[in-house]
Amino acid sequence: MTWSVEHLLPVRMRRVALVAPSAAMRDTLVRIADEGCVELDRPGSGESAVAAVASRGLPSAPGSGAMLAPTTPDLDALRRERREDLLAGEAQLAAIDRAAVRRGEVAALAGWCPATEVPRLASRLATVGAALVVLPTPRGVEPPTLLRGSRGTAGSFAGLVTTYGTVPYRDVDPSWPSGVVFVVMFGVMFGDVGYGLLLLLLALALRHGFPPFPARYRRVWPFLAGAGSATALAGVAYGEFFGPTGILPVLWLDPLDSPERLLTASIVFGGVLLALAYVAGTVNRWREGGPARAVYAPSGCAGFVVYASLALVGAGLYADQRAYVVAGAALASLGLLLAGAGFLAATPGGAAGVAETGVRLFDIVVRAGTNTVSFARLAAFGLTHAALAHLIWQGATGLARQGPGPLVAAVVLFTVATAAAFALEALIAGVQALRLEFYELFSRVFEAQGRPFRPWHVPLADSEVTT
Repeated sequence: MTWSVEHLLPVRMRRVALVAPSAAMRDTLVRIADEGCVELDRPGSGESAVAAVASRGLPSAPGSGAMLAPTTPDLDALRRERREDLLAGEAQLAAIDRAAVRRGEVAALAGWCPATEVPRLASRLATVGAALVVLPTPRGVEPPTLLRGSRGTAGSFAGLVTTYGTVPYRDVDPSWPSGVVFVVMFGVMFGDVGYGLLLLLLALALRHGFPPFPARYRRVWPFLAGAGSATALAGVAYGEFFGPTGILPVLWLDPLDSPERLLTASIVFGGVLLALAYVAGTVNRWREGGPARAVYAPSGCAGFVVYASLALVGAGLYADQRAYVVAGAALASLGLLLAGAGFLAATPGGAAGVAETGVRLFDIVVRAGTNTVSFARLAAFGLTHAALAHLIWQGATGLARQGPGPLVAAVVLFTVATAAAFALEALIAGVQALRLEFYELFSRVFEAQGRPFRPWHVPLADSEVTT
């Protein structure tokens, strides 16, 4: 499969109209429900739809286990057989059928469908005399969002984004980048080869259905595998294998011996991520509101210029280079002027507007510094892990030197303490990585909320149904 810019965006949607003879409407809707790739408009899904459902003696609030019979069933027989699943499916179908617009012998419904699914669905509907017509996208209406990573193994990465909110249809799809960034930050804070191997074993177990969790939990195995790989790689860099056991050499640094280097690396890493977040934010603002929006937005070009210039000032002060400081200050002034113009245009004007603009400009500067320093938590929790692992190892080895009896106690101590540290630190590292992603990065990438794509899907019953 060839790669294109489309792979950075949500799935392209098409506005479609479903047109069918009234006599074939049920067969048409059954195929739509079975495919599960069309989100139907339901303008009549209020009292009229409920009345239609009630008039047929069907449940008005069908459950999630609904199914549909391939052909029109005998509702009385379904009630006698207590086929609640099929009755629930018929209730949904009745409500949607009621919402259709009818002109003579023809019925129609409108909705949204992924562009790649349109040809296949149109071919299937043609077998019952129905048609799927592609319509122009209405002005001022944003299509629903379906992330490319929301299906298959990549769904575990897309979950990071959907937990924060729904990506606007016009924005970039950050599923894969956000997943990679999360596991890298997790690994830095949890770096240990032994812990990484445990996470990989857990991911492998989930992949093969053990423990027998529901499918929605098993699908996170790629996420766990990525976190385990990052944890193991960081452990190789730190020389940690269930703590400072001496099994592995230190390839980069020992967190307890070189905390300053780890702190500096964490802040620099955070600065790079923030700069990339501004780039993604600029692209999103352009796609949402055009070039003017991209230039003046605090999460667009204006914010990026301010952030980059402050970084230049900091580098100049650190290296004692006055030219860098002067250039950075000039660029910061330009960025603040751009952002200020955007803020002022959004206010009623006057003294109140100027005051509000000043406060928001001050907030940009403060956030640029505090958000960068916030990435120091990568080093802080990496040091916490190293210190706790060192304490466990020292306690176990000290006890083991006391003789054969204490040796058994040392093994028990090491096993229990390591298991407790693994569970606690994994939770903390996950929460902290999520916090950095949401508050420091996503707050710049996203400003608006989209609407999730919710296709109508009811599977067909496999067993024979009384008709």
